[in-house]
Amino acid sequence: MDRVQPRLERGKEDVEEDWSKMKAAEKLMKVFVTRRIPQEGMKLLSAAAECEVSMWDSDEPVPRAELLKGVQKANGLLCLLSDKIDAEVLDAAGPNLKIISTMSVGFDHLALQEIKKRGIRVGYTPDVLTDATAELTVALLLATARRLPEGVEEVKNGGWSSWKPLWLCGYGLSGSTVGVIGLGRIGLAIAKRLMPFGVQRLLYSGRSAKSEAAEVNGEYVPVDTLLSESDFIVVSCSLTPETQGLCNKAFFSKMKNTAVFINTSRGAVVNQEDLYDALSTGQIAAAGLDVTTPEPLPTDHPLLTLKNCVVLPHIGSATYSTRSVMSALSVRNLLCGLQGTEMPNELTL
Repeated sequence: MDRVQPRLERGKEDVEEDWSKMKAAEKLMKVFVTRRIPQEGMKLLSAAAECEVSMWDSDEPVPRAELLKGVQKANGLLCLLSDKIDAEVLDAAGPNLKIISTMSVGFDHLALQEIKKRGIRVGYTPDVLTDATAELTVALLLATARRLPEGVEEVKNGGWSSWKPLWLCGYGLSGSTVGVIGLGRIGLAIAKRLMPFGVQRLLYSGRSAKSEAAEVNGEYVPVDTLLSESDFIVVSCSLTPETQGLCNKAFFSKMKNTAVFINTSRGAVVNQEDLYDALSTGQIAAAGLDVTTPEPLPTDHPLLTLKNCVVLPHIGSATYSTRSVMSALSVRNLLCGLQGTEMPNELTL
């Protein structure tokens, strides 16, 4: 009997320990992460003792059915720009959802009115991708204006036979006029990087004049003036009801036929059918896009048949350092939202 008693006692202790663990698990905040994110963010999330984390462990977007399943009873959701968070997702999550943290500066993938109505907070990652996006924009402008992708293809396919006076000639920035639509953080960063190339005039348009424009000697002008006088037009505005479809047939018809059009803002700002017509008829010289509608752009899309259109797969923030900072910031926003404290970057709804 003396030998049996300790076993019974240990069994009781085990049950109590299991019960304690179960009660502790009930208190954990449930978090669903819609994609594999950089390690800097995952380390912070793994170290958060108050969280029970589940994740779609892939670099590819989470299937809709898995998203709806994963958010059930979640207290927090960490998502990406490619995840459509609408009423259906919010319904699937239920009343426990208190924070949505998106690893992006953009938030047009979020049904903000529905989110606000349910009292859910939103965190996002502005500022940290400004430099990377500005650099990519300048690179895209130069690649498009100087026809770099065409040049690479000519080397590969044997088109480089001899030197020709006008072969692969493009357009230079020196002495040019650049127009920026949307001189916000990213727009200003783009302008600052373009000016050292010898840009003669920097025009910009938007809701109002910006005092920061003085840093680049920017001139605030109406959109029509910007279109008719600019050699390069860079779109870096937010997607709003006012800017959706802004770049349409009428827009392109006011541009010079030697002008180069660049969009690194949002795909829906551009009417792509009208852009195709403008490019294919010679209404404008060339276009460079880092954003499209839809994303990814179908491989049989007419824009991809044009030599004077350079399309990138939405890689504006794609530097190792930027994505690492974005992931860490999105997790910090998430954890603060779960704790009910101030987030590093909360979107005002």
